[in-house]
Order: sequence, then structure tokens, then C-alpha cells
Amino acid sequence: MLKLTTLEIARIVSAELIGSAEVIVTGSVETDSRKVTAGSLFVAKPGEETDGHLFIEDAISNGAVAALVERPMSADIPQLLVSDVVLAMGSLAKYVVAEVKSKGKLQVVGVTGSNGKTTTKNMLGNILSHFGPTVAPQESYNNEVGAPYSMLRISEDTAFLVVELGAGGPGSIRYLAQMCQPDIGIELKVGLAHAGEFGGIENTQSIKAELVEELGADAIALLNADDAYVMQMQSVTKAQVLTFGTQTDSNYFASQISGSIEGTGFLFHSPNREPKKVQLQILGEHHVFNAMAALATADQLHLDMDTAIKAIEAMPLAERWRMELHRRVDGLTVINDAYNASPDSMKAALQTLAELGRQTGKKTVAILGEMAELGEYSITEHDAIGRIVVRLNLGQLVVIGAGAKLIHMGATQEGSWDGESKYFEQIYEAEQYLREMLTGEEIVLVKSSKSANLRYLGDALLEENK
Repeated sequence: MLKLTTLEIARIVSAELIGSAEVIVTGSVETDSRKVTAGSLFVAKPGEETDGHLFIEDAISNGAVAALVERPMSADIPQLLVSDVVLAMGSLAKYVVAEVKSKGKLQVVGVTGSNGKTTTKNMLGNILSHFGPTVAPQESYNNEVGAPYSMLRISEDTAFLVVELGAGGPGSIRYLAQMCQPDIGIELKVGLAHAGEFGGIENTQSIKAELVEELGADAIALLNADDAYVMQMQSVTKAQVLTFGTQTDSNYFASQISGSIEGTGFLFHSPNREPKKVQLQILGEHHVFNAMAALATADQLHLDMDTAIKAIEAMPLAERWRMELHRRVDGLTVINDAYNASPDSMKAALQTLAELGRQTGKKTVAILGEMAELGEYSITEHDAIGRIVVRLNLGQLVVIGAGAKLIHMGATQEGSWDGESKYFEQIYEAEQYLREMLTGEEIVLVKSSKSANLRYLGDALLEENK
């Protein structure tokens, strides 16, 4: 973060300053006392399970020189008293980004979409770091706490800031977009993820559109031409609109898409250039859209495309538990994609599994859990996934958890299976069955929302039977 005095911070976030006005924050801004280092500002954020105010002394021991608080504490460092530390953290992030941008060097890229945000921001982080100091979010730091936390990591030397904008309801993406002021805004997809929470795909579209609505006339809105909901956003932005996808009339498009157990390949077409071959190590043809968005961004930032392509080709995976491929000693192949799940991402992962099975001749096994936050769509979408598994002619379906039971029911009612679908209430029951059933000759996909905890089952299956 920029070096700021406690008085300057108090003015920026409209805080009552308790203690010295001359202490300088030279380190990071942290909500976790364990991450505090010398010179840090500690944000005492109340949480669902604990309260950051209880850890101020730990933060001081680790080097905190000031604290952002919602109630005065008997601590021997300056305190910045506000009514809401999360909002104050956002105000501080907005100031820091604007201040660094005013120096004329920083370029900000904002990414949103129902699927693919994390993969795309990781690709961007890998590309941009080859061209200058880059800050990109850790994991899925994309909400009202995580996004400003990432923004506050920039300094006057930062050349590129990548911000993942997650949707938490109407106004949530607008709030983050106003905070980070993107020069390029990427809209990946509007899908049923969070549809239950937001009240339908049209409401999801409206929330996702908040990013491009906040872009200025000198910014670029980069839209997925293959998504009709995304393309409707061109009417609500003042920014220059550019498109990417598989449509040949897009500004950037992919052709000759191919997938194998070794990764995903395609030909990248960009304006006024010869097409370039891209070979990702990342599994799944759906990741082509994420790569297209990242490469189109690099092109619009006038970066060397050969370097950009090599950067994403070198990525061994999108992120932990996202189409993460491992092979067990006996040959079993496990694709662990159980960090997030929506109907769109579930279908894409199952299609990848089916294609890999056809290519390798190995039996395919889909281990599926609940897709969370679907609300009124939960019944029909879980049932539909079960039927898709059958239609893809996968070898075995294992469904885990009450929230996912309709996947099993949909598969059994599709009519052409006889015992290929198994349902287990508990993960340990499924693991016992799988350890007895799997021979090492299969390709296994583990897919669910994070709340189903199947990602740990995917890890456990890599361990040899005892």
C-alpha cells in the first residue's frame, strides 16, 4: 500500500482518530492478525465466528502500527474508529487506486461473470507479470472484503491491477467497479450461478452488467460474443465495445478448438495479425473463453502476444481444485473440479470427461455433489445434470449428499441405465465404495460446489488403497 499517516487515513475513511496522527503505515492492510507484518494496518473486522477486535494485541505483536476499529480498544497503537470497518476499507482502497492511477502508470482490469472469473484473473496475472509489477487476487478474493484487500496491495510501482468482481446482490459489482475504476472490463458469462439468491438469470444479468455500466468512455468493455445475455450489455455502457468468442465476426475469436488429456488447444485470431496457435495445459474446452479474454486484454494493452501466449501455456492448472488433473500410482486419473459448480460449469466438465473417455478408451466415472445457490432452479437443474450424464454415455455416476440426490434420480429415470448410478448420503460411504470399485483404469471427475466438500474426496482418492 501507499505510505500514509494515521491522520491521512482518518481523513480518507472519515474516522475518529484515537492516538498519534503522525504514525506512518508502511506495510500491508490485513484482516487476519496472523498475516500482519511490520508497519501493517490491522482491520478489526467482526466475523460470523469471531471478532477481529479480539486479536488486536496479536496484530501489535506481529508489527501492526495502527488499527481500523468499530469500537475503542485498550491497545497501544493509534486507532481509527468507524461505524463499519468493511466500508472504511473500501474507501481506503478507492483512494489508493485513484491516487496510483493519477500518476499515469497503473492499468486496471476488472473481471466478472457467472463462471470463469478465477481462471481468467489467474491467466491475466501470469501474463501481466511478464510486463511489469502486477497485483492479482489470491484465491477467490472477489467480494466487499477480498476485492479491496487485493487493491490495497498496490504501490506506486504497480503497473497492472487485476480485480475479480464477485456478485453479492444488486449494487455489489457497481460498488467494486467504482472502487477500482477499470480501464478494461471483462464480461465472461451470465449463467444460473447464484440464480436462486438473485431471483433469476435476468437479475443476474442486471447485476453483472454493473461493471460495464461503470466504465468510462475511454475504457474498453470486452464482451463474450457467444453469450446472448452478455452481448445485450453493449447497450448500457459508454465504453468502447470489443468482443471475443468462437464467432468469426468477433474482434477476437478461437478456431480449431481441440481437447485431450494433455490439455486444450486452439487457434487465436486477433485484428490485423496472423492467427497464433495456443496449447493450454488446462483441461476443458470451456477454458478457451477465459484464455481468449486474457489474450484479448493483453492485446488491448499493447503487450507482446508471443510472450502472453507462452505465459498461459506454462500454467499447469487454472487453480487448486479447478479441473486439477492428477494420476495415481496405479494409473487412475482424477480430475478434481470440486471448488465451484453451476449448471453451466457442471455440463462443461462432464462433456470434457466424456471426450477424454472416448479418446483414451478408459471407463469414465462422474462423482457429483450439490450445485449450491440455485434456489427455485435447484430441482430442475440437478435432475437435468443426471440425465446429461446418461446421454453422454458415461460409465458410472456416484452422487453424494442430500442436496444432490436429484442428480441420481434424474439419471435413473432417464431409462437406459441399470445400476450405473449410486447415491450416498455421506462422503465416507462413497469413498469406501469407490475404493472397492476403482481399479486404476478409470478417468474420474469430482465436481460440486465448495460447500459439498467433495474436493477433499478428490484428494483422498489419489492415495493408494491401504
